[in-house]
Amino acid sequence: MQIAVLSGKGGTGKTFVSVNLAVTAKNSTYLDCDVEEPNGHLFLKPEIHETEAVEIAVPEFDPDACDGCRACIRFCRFNALAFIKEKPYLFAELCHSCSGCMLICHNHAIHEVNRRIGMIEKGKSGGISVITGTLDSGEATSVPVIRQLLRDAPTEGTVIIDCPPGSSCTVMESIRNSDFCLLVAEPTLFGIENLKLVVQLVKTFHKKCGIVVNKDTEIVDPIKVLANESNIPVLARIPYDQGLAEINARGGLAVEDKKYEKIFRGLLVKIEKSGGKS
Repeated sequence: MQIAVLSGKGGTGKTFVSVNLAVTAKNSTYLDCDVEEPNGHLFLKPEIHETEAVEIAVPEFDPDACDGCRACIRFCRFNALAFIKEKPYLFAELCHSCSGCMLICHNHAIHEVNRRIGMIEKGKSGGISVITGTLDSGEATSVPVIRQLLRDAPTEGTVIIDCPPGSSCTVMESIRNSDFCLLVAEPTLFGIENLKLVVQLVKTFHKKCGIVVNKDTEIVDPIKVLANESNIPVLARIPYDQGLAEINARGGLAVEDKKYEKIFRGLLVKIEKSGGKS
């Protein structure tokens, strides 16, 4: 069963919920798809045993074969190509690797070469398989890293997908094949506005889902209204607690405390009951 953990914005506790859920599930797989700033490894502390590069295909030009027709430049909708000093020039960071320029070139002056944009690390933390994607600094798109990361996901057992924050195309890619989406939100007016965006996203993808309220104060509860209106159950409430803050600050795991382990155990049971295939 693939469980995607989302949040409408950063700082709500998405990674906190993801890593503790992975530990609760025991022999699980944790995928860190927040590839622009992965930090799940800080809590799980895996022993890395494999590293692989993430590469995309980009065009390379044969100047002797190019006749300067500029057909490739007119074709490119991402403005990744230009003609400078009578030579084609590639802005590699803008290239989406569609291969269209190569296909349209009547002189066969374009071929493709691989260019690294990131890396994937695989390791173990106890019984948990930890797979982390990292986008190289300065790269514009992280979707290829997420796609390669998800291709490495096992088809058996429990897989926890720590998604990027927000509701952009990277999040869409992360939840595409998930069986259940867990929406992490904080009970503030700002938090609920961002939660609305991911609620709309998971409904667009017709995903089964539930909400976790993190930093719950039991004083104000703006999330309850949205949950009722959207017909999405609140599966767990994690208290606003100094003890939890101290555990997180030292890179620890909340489930090592029986009080919090009970919360995550109950959360996992509810997900398994409502989340489709397992």
